[in-house]
Amino acid sequence: MLFDLRGRGRRRTVQAIYLSLALLMGGGLVFFGIGGDVQGGLADAIRGDGTAVEDIYSERIDAAEKKLAADPQDAPTWANLAKLRFQQAGTGENFNQSTGAFTDGGLKELRRSEIAWDKYLALDPKKPDDRVANLMVQAFIGLNKLPKAVQAMEIVVDAREPTPQLFVQLATYAYAAGQTRKGDLAAGKAEELAKPEDREQIKAQLQSAKTQAAQAAAQGAGAAAE
Repeated sequence: MLFDLRGRGRRRTVQAIYLSLALLMGGGLVFFGIGGDVQGGLADAIRGDGTAVEDIYSERIDAAEKKLAADPQDAPTWANLAKLRFQQAGTGENFNQSTGAFTDGGLKELRRSEIAWDKYLALDPKKPDDRVANLMVQAFIGLNKLPKAVQAMEIVVDAREPTPQLFVQLATYAYAAGQTRKGDLAAGKAEELAKPEDREQIKAQLQSAKTQAAQAAAQGAGAAAE
């Protein structure tokens, strides 16, 4: 798994999110720009002089922060900083490759990414950057802030050509966040857009995601009451 799964409630919630997505999309996740049509992923950061990836991101973060110090209303740079902070969270000691979990340092970078993203949205961009939103979905799942993951996923869905896969993702995140009505609406749209031969499979997998999310919520509530 890509995220810190300490704690029964978080582990079950993230498992519920990814079970259906893994089945529908071969386990492919949008991370560090892979599959997300985002420039500036790990591959883009590797330089021929042997500079460590985390150092390269640090340089880019410093440059972005200097731009923002000069112009705090620079919305694209806030979005870029959110992306860079997210990417930094997955490098070096911020991410444990053997356990597939963010360390405390990685979670700190995710929180900084969240701050930059919130400042970007506060500037009310006419068309929020769906490429960065795609990354923030993963950041918010890593922070276990599922309602914000849903919000970011809605930006992605609104900006792109509608596909069953996009609405499957939105439905799955919404169910995990406890937003059942929103999940049902997205699930219905996923089924509507699906090819006839795929419709029953997608319907069954979305129902599984809904059921598992409800079970995870019930178990989390039970654990909290103990």
